[in-house]
Formats: sequence, structure tokens, C-alpha cells
Amino acid sequence: MRFDIITLFPELFAPLLTSGITRRAYESGLVDVHLWNPRDHAEGNYRRVDDRSFGGGPGMVMLAEPLFKTLSAIRADRQEARPAPVVLFSPIGHALNHDAVASWSQSAGAVLLCGRYEGVDQRFVDQYVELQISLGDFILSGGEIAAMALLDAVARLQPGVLNDEGSHQFDSFNPALDGMLDSPHYTRPEVWQEQAVPTELMSGHHAHIALWRREQSLRLTALHRPDLLEQAREAGGLSRQDEAFLKRASGRLPSADGVQSEKKL
Repeated sequence: MRFDIITLFPELFAPLLTSGITRRAYESGLVDVHLWNPRDHAEGNYRRVDDRSFGGGPGMVMLAEPLFKTLSAIRADRQEARPAPVVLFSPIGHALNHDAVASWSQSAGAVLLCGRYEGVDQRFVDQYVELQISLGDFILSGGEIAAMALLDAVARLQPGVLNDEGSHQFDSFNPALDGMLDSPHYTRPEVWQEQAVPTELMSGHHAHIALWRREQSLRLTALHRPDLLEQAREAGGLSRQDEAFLKRASGRLPSADGVQSEKKL
């Protein structure tokens, strides 16, 4: 797959592409990343890419023409029969989640537009942007961090990128966990600051360990993300054994509105 990144700060991506275990995806070409700076396609001595907003107000707006020329160069370079979608990271976009990342990980890629300043000229958005994505209800200085988040999440799902092929299958939000949170993890030493590793994990009994992890996943999800627990329940992901554990742990089932029992899970 190929991702073309339109950004005024391509240097920000260097650490992402050359560090950590996910660099394997970029170095091998499993996730092919191309960086494009609109300044290279802007006119005039100053290579201007922004201007003041009509109607007044603070901040600057990214110009449509340099973005159009950049996109045209990308289209010519990709030479696709079916043009890749143009994605803008913005507050009005759909929140990025595991299902969306999984879908992107099996796609042919996209053109990712990283906005800056007060945003992008709406005419370019209306004409060329097909999808908008948000990381959450907060504002970043630009779309680069959001683009990196998408790239990293997609890269780690590629075959051969992680040391353990199945490690991502039991991450939080994964279907293997019915979309719930992962269980806690422990490593050496067995006792640290007078706190011991749970005995279930030290038993060597795979069935007991699997049951403990499932119950801890249920417990954490009920405490911190009851909405995910309710989604798993509605999808038929909770067994009678799961429901029985939740009753024992909390005294009653977590409600759909997220109200928690006074008893600790």
C-alpha cells in the first residue's frame, strides 16, 4: 500500500519512518510513504502557501492552488486507474478506531492531507477531499501527528512487522477480545516493591491463565469503558460465564448508560 503525505513539515516524519519496530513496514515497502511539501508547488519568491482569511479573524488559511498542484503531482506519480482517496485530518471527521485502522491496513493506501494554521481553503476540501478523520475532540497544531498515528497503527498490522505475528490480535479493541480492553501484563521480577505477580499467571496452567485474562479484560472494560462492554454484549460476545463473572465482581451488570456499581470490580 502507498500513502502520500501532503505536509508543510515533512521532516517531522523522519523519526517515525526510521525508528522502532514499525520501521520494518516502511523499509520493506509494505507501507510505502511519500512526502510532498506544497511549498515545492507554490509560486513566487516566497513560495507562499497561506493567506489571511476573507471576512477577517485570526490566523492564516492554506491556499487551494498549491494544494491542487501538489495533488496533481501525486496523481501523476501514482498513475492509478482508480485514484486513491484524499483524506483530511480535521475536527469534523469520523473518530479513528480499530475497525477503521484494520480496514486501512488492507487497502491500497491514500493521500493524507495535513492541515495547518486555521485550516484549508474550503473550496479545495469540497472539490477534492473524500474523507475526514479525527483523533478526538481536541485541536492539534497540524495534521501531521494524526497522520503518524494512522501510519503507525496500519504499519503494525502488516505481516512480518511485529516479532510475534499474533501479538496484535489480542490488543485492546481487537475482535479477538470482542472489542474490549486488554488484560494487565506483568514481567520479571516476580515480586516488585512487595507486590507479587498474580498467582494465576505463575501457574503454568494455560486454561487458568486464559480464564484470568478474560476476566481481567471484562473487569477493566466494565470499570473504564462500559460502552465497549455493552457493545460486546449487544453483539453476542459475552458468554454466560462472562456475565456470571461480572455479577460476582460488581453485584449487577453495568448499564448501557455507563453508570457504575458502588462495589469495586
